[in-house]
Amino acid sequence: MKLLIVDDSAIIRSRIARILNDPRLNFISVAGMARNGVEAITLYLQQTPDIVTMDITMPEMDGVDCTEKMISLHPECNILVISALSDKATALKTLKKGAKGFLYKPFTDEELIAAFLELTNS
Repeated sequence: MKLLIVDDSAIIRSRIARILNDPRLNFISVAGMARNGVEAITLYLQQTPDIVTMDITMPEMDGVDCTEKMISLHPECNILVISALSDKATALKTLKKGAKGFLYKPFTDEELIAAFLELTNS
């Protein structure tokens, strides 16, 4: 399965990619990384990933709008929102737009691994 990592933080993008080294996730590879929603849509159309991790607060296009756009392009897209926003209304908004899961920052490696496994087994 291919993963697109979308986050304006290089540290978070690298951390998510590093977690894929866990043997339980050996079936997922990074197809691309984007710093904002505009880059994400371009990469999404080029790579057609199976899974997307999506930050909410980003420049140019936020994660809510980007999620909505990706779902309109491919309704079966598996989007896991990973955000520092602890606002439940924002989480619900992205889920209503089509995201399949939500993980709060900061997250542990185990929490992210569990989220990937749940997303890919559903």
